[in-house]
Amino acid sequence: MSKFVLALATCGLFAGTLGAAEAVDPAKPKLKPYPLTTCVVSGEALGGMGEAVVVERNGREVKFCCKGCIKDFDKAPEKYIKKMEEAEKAKPAAK
Repeated sequence: MSKFVLALATCGLFAGTLGAAEAVDPAKPKLKPYPLTTCVVSGEALGGMGEAVVVERNGREVKFCCKGCIKDFDKAPEKYIKKMEEAEKAKPAAK
């Protein structure tokens, strides 16, 4: 019986550790959300080649269809950030 109790306690401690690791750090500023449903570099639908790759660039969340597009983005980030900003302006304002 004591092995069972020990196992439950260990699982509880481990689960608590995972929950703490996923907590949001209030000191870290919130990233500006990604405004598109497609990859800003290739134009491919996000999720079409597997799970979208999400990175932080210039305080923004940026989503790509694959890791290869990150390299292209990093060569000319201004070009792609401009595309994201234009998409934000085109969206209707939230009420």
